[in-house]
Amino acid sequence: MLTAQTKIGEKICLGLDYKKDTLLALRSKEEFFCPICGESVLLKLGDQRIFHFAHKQGGACRDFYESESNYHMEGKRQLYQWLIRQKIPSVLEYYDRDIQQRPDIMFNYNGKKYALEYQCSTIPESIFIKRTNSYLQNGYIPLWILSSNKILIKKRNIVALSNFQYLFLRTTTSGKFYIPSYCPEKQQFHMVESITPYSTKNAFANHSFYPIKKIDLSDLLEPKMGNQFNLSSWNSENEKFKINWALHPGNQHKSFFHEIYNKNLNLFLLPPEIGLPVHHSLLLQTPPIIWQTYFFIDIIANKNPDDLISLHEINCHLNKRIKKKEIVVRNLSLLEKANPLLAIFDYLLVLEQLGMISRKGDTSYQLKRKISIPKSNREREEAKQIFFQKYQRILLNK
Repeated sequence: MLTAQTKIGEKICLGLDYKKDTLLALRSKEEFFCPICGESVLLKLGDQRIFHFAHKQGGACRDFYESESNYHMEGKRQLYQWLIRQKIPSVLEYYDRDIQQRPDIMFNYNGKKYALEYQCSTIPESIFIKRTNSYLQNGYIPLWILSSNKILIKKRNIVALSNFQYLFLRTTTSGKFYIPSYCPEKQQFHMVESITPYSTKNAFANHSFYPIKKIDLSDLLEPKMGNQFNLSSWNSENEKFKINWALHPGNQHKSFFHEIYNKNLNLFLLPPEIGLPVHHSLLLQTPPIIWQTYFFIDIIANKNPDDLISLHEINCHLNKRIKKKEIVVRNLSLLEKANPLLAIFDYLLVLEQLGMISRKGDTSYQLKRKISIPKSNREREEAKQIFFQKYQRILLNK
């Protein structure tokens, strides 16, 4: 921990740049106490870790504080100093007794109260959500920042993200998604942006890196993002995913294979209109190739041109799939409007712009033409080539 109190209640914050001689002199004449449990703590001034306070053996909240790594303490110290340099009123390790939570940094910005949590270890999803909801219910805006060393970049434009890392997903006022992270060793922010998943863990993403001295809080809360997306790479990785998936299917996917087999469908002969990248697909843990196949089976397969498709029908089928856990929704507590229907609406918009359906009022669509199912690999490759040549611009804009 980086904060403690003296006997007279004076706060000592090691987030400030104290010199070692100053702290040695202070330690020789003062006793320090934990501001939460009130027990005596030690001022550690060694060379292996940054200067910090530590509970004595057997302290009431020792386990909580002593789990902090040097990486974590240094990271929140740098983030605290970064806010102070911007003249943003901030309190390091602020303890809110009303909700019994201690964000790494509490600060006020543009008339709003923020709770910054710099997270360097994986915690249970339930704890993350409980803390987030507690902040929201008590007037805080939670700002969770992930440790950069937890992000696995597999290729230049592909990242592996766990369900825990997706919890850090934020949105700009324009609706773009990103995950903020920070590395105290490199002293830089790393933004994972334009996240488009093609499997449960793997996603296409853009990466932006900002030295902490060249970015301010407004840039962190509203980062400027590009819209780069490589459609040929998407197709390539999607094909690899299907091959690997077919060779090593998980128990949770056997029902999918069983269903498409009964519908006379072949995973490798699905039409190019199924498995498309859409903006809100990250709201679903289920890969696009799966949930869009279910959409085809439930909504489109048995309809003829000019038949109507109602939003009520779409919602009912989606809820049935979710209830049966055939489609899994991500629990994203930082997003106010994380409705899984948004992914479906994105897909409907693409199909509409592809000329396959048309909008009929506010609650229904009309099928314009049926999706043709290829009968061979050659037929599928020919259909896919024509499809992506004709509609590449539309898909890239989505």
